[in-house]
Amino acid sequence: MSPVFRLTKLKTTIKTNTIYTNDMATTLEIAKSLLSPPGDTIQEHIDFIGMSQAELAERMGRPKEKINDIIKGREPITTATAFQLEKVLGIPASFWLNSEKSYRKELYELQQQEELEKEKDWLAAFPVNEMRKLGWLPDTREKHVLVDSLLKFFCVASTKEWERIYLDEEVSVAFRVSLAHTQSPHAISAWLRRGEIQAKEVATAAFDKKKFKEALAAIKELAFIMPDDFAQQLQDICAKCGVALVFTQSLPKAPICGATRWFHHKPIIQLSDRYRTNDHFWFTFFHEAAHLLLHGKKDIFLENVQGTEIDQEKEEEANAFAAKILLTENELQQILNVAPLTEEMIHTFADKFRTPAGVIVGRLQHLKLIPFSFGNACRQKIDLFNEALQQ
Repeated sequence: MSPVFRLTKLKTTIKTNTIYTNDMATTLEIAKSLLSPPGDTIQEHIDFIGMSQAELAERMGRPKEKINDIIKGREPITTATAFQLEKVLGIPASFWLNSEKSYRKELYELQQQEELEKEKDWLAAFPVNEMRKLGWLPDTREKHVLVDSLLKFFCVASTKEWERIYLDEEVSVAFRVSLAHTQSPHAISAWLRRGEIQAKEVATAAFDKKKFKEALAAIKELAFIMPDDFAQQLQDICAKCGVALVFTQSLPKAPICGATRWFHHKPIIQLSDRYRTNDHFWFTFFHEAAHLLLHGKKDIFLENVQGTEIDQEKEEEANAFAAKILLTENELQQILNVAPLTEEMIHTFADKFRTPAGVIVGRLQHLKLIPFSFGNACRQKIDLFNEALQQ
């Protein structure tokens, strides 16, 4: 049997019989020690034909030290080296190039696994179990696989890049606000990143601010009617105006109800299922819509997140915009002129103003004009993630 093919067969046998232990670090170290560089084949072949490394170096026109580095795997076999070996040893250059490629790939994969094993603490900071249940991560408990999957989820090369994007105080190109001082930057960043992934799947027209503003009247009517497929209809209306509206399941330790930002030239409104009544849902939507209409492309707005820098003036503008869309001051005064106010009267005003009864109750409770115990039956429950609305 040719020395080349005998060694190749030996490598396959070693891989098949790799020792596995409970200690992943030990397993990886053993695997690395068993990995054979193409230089082993060079050494076996020149031993077989009776040639020394010094003679091989002389025939190839290379320094002896360089040949030794190639044989030991410290230097890669380049295209030029492969063709030199073909001329001197009579073994095709393609064999050497393929062997080198395979060896470097396997070595890199083992080195990557070693690096991923070191990132267990970073992994532990994420709500991994919930992310697995939601299908955001693969259903496995192998830590190095989960770390690798998280890096791919965030589209970053390493945990250092994740920290630069989401934690550094300096402005990042990819994410223009720091989460360093929030309660759980890992969970919040995961929720936000999921929204970006969802937004990529939403086909939208080019953003048209005027068209989006005009569409708010139709959206308010949709809020009043509340058909079973309201979420899909709302998403379709937004898409026609150039806005990617996405609904993202909330995560433990990520108490965020909504977010607005531009991502890769596309405006995103992202809503969670944190509050499950129509008054909270529609106020949050119109609040986020206000940010798109009133504020700049470089702004990122995260609702209900403590620890981020908040532009209070812009938040108040968005609140006023949402309140006015849902119930004008004139309409509010008409309601307040009625005494005593009953739930039946609230429904009458809801029909008159084409605004949800639950929204009227929520507004009055927020202004402390009625007790929080009054009118709650007017609120409508919302489940964004039942089978009919599941994205």
